Amino acid sequence: MFLPFFENLRKAGIPVSLREYLTFLEGMKKGLANYDVEAFYYLARVSMVKDERNIDKFDRAFSASFEGLNEITFDQVLDAVDIPAEWLAKMAEKHLSEEEKAEIEALGGFDKLMDTLRERLKDQQGRHQGGNKWIGTAGTSPFGAYGCNPEGVRIGQNESRHQRAVKVWDKREFKNLDDTVELGTRDIKVALKRLRRWAREGAAEELDLDGTIRATAEHGYLDVKTRPERHNAVKVLLFLDVGGSMDPHIKVVEELFSAARTEFKHLEYFYFHNCLYEGVWRDNLRRWDQQTPTHEVLRTYGPDYKCIFVGDASMSPYEIAYSGGANEHWNQEAGQVWLQRAREQWASNLWINPVPEKYWEYTHSIGMIQEIFEDRMVTMTLAGLEQGMRELTR
Repeated sequence: MFLPFFENLRKAGIPVSLREYLTFLEGMKKGLANYDVEAFYYLARVSMVKDERNIDKFDRAFSASFEGLNEITFDQVLDAVDIPAEWLAKMAEKHLSEEEKAEIEALGGFDKLMDTLRERLKDQQGRHQGGNKWIGTAGTSPFGAYGCNPEGVRIGQNESRHQRAVKVWDKREFKNLDDTVELGTRDIKVALKRLRRWAREGAAEELDLDGTIRATAEHGYLDVKTRPERHNAVKVLLFLDVGGSMDPHIKVVEELFSAARTEFKHLEYFYFHNCLYEGVWRDNLRRWDQQTPTHEVLRTYGPDYKCIFVGDASMSPYEIAYSGGANEHWNQEAGQVWLQRAREQWASNLWINPVPEKYWEYTHSIGMIQEIFEDRMVTMTLAGLEQGMRELTR
């Protein structure tokens, strides 16, 4: 019965295998998701999605496959399945707050609530709207939809008015993990993890389980061994464009910076405006009186660093190509000269552009920067960053 669901997943571009589908069926056979829509959703997701970039695609395929699952009425369920009262009580405990449980007690307790519901299902014929007794809509009866009663059981309502019942697949909390959309901090971390070279450094901080087992077996007594914690040993030098046309991109650049500081133990950063010139800075409030000469940066950080420029590359072409072209000061040497020096010092380099790629051809300066970086420019998307990380690992 789940073959159409499997086919929908494949059509959505999720690389789900037959083995993963059989794992899902085995979980259903073992009763891991009986009478619980949320459990069914999570069982399907954990069985058939192995890459978090595909979670949003899964949510859409799930919604298309099981549309109306949350709209099955309570009387239909009662007719189709003999639901244990114990299960109903446990579901109530799971989804109701303490205040709501107390309010249910005011009606006579959960058992009384369910007994009353069953009686009214038998007595009532047809649809009822309004009022405070029959099962229907827009009333204050504890049973029905689109009404308001803190002791209520929702029946026949396809969305929540008070946010007490939420279809997790329609919330689509992972939609920003799609390859083509702009990123958040969490998503950037996912992409930056592709740029890794693990090493163990510093004092012994974590348990070496294999070493402890081996030493204990050799010595005949418990011999606990520790080792330095693993760190990403990649060294990154980050140049961040600030001000002017970069103002609309502040949020995403902040998120990239935050993710990079978390992911890379060896991270150095500097700010620049529009193009690299003879001076950079670490504090934007002191950009004029506390600049670091770019020559000093070139001498300080060795060629083992990965150099990443982040900017929209949108400026007057004069700022790149000519002395004196900078819009805030007189630059003795053209911006392209400094960019070439940076690329020569750090052979592993990249330019990340927050401007969507479809607009690049309309800005002449973006084309100039692309030429200087020999097309090593990527977009600020998950797919773009992953492409960039692959470039840096070559």
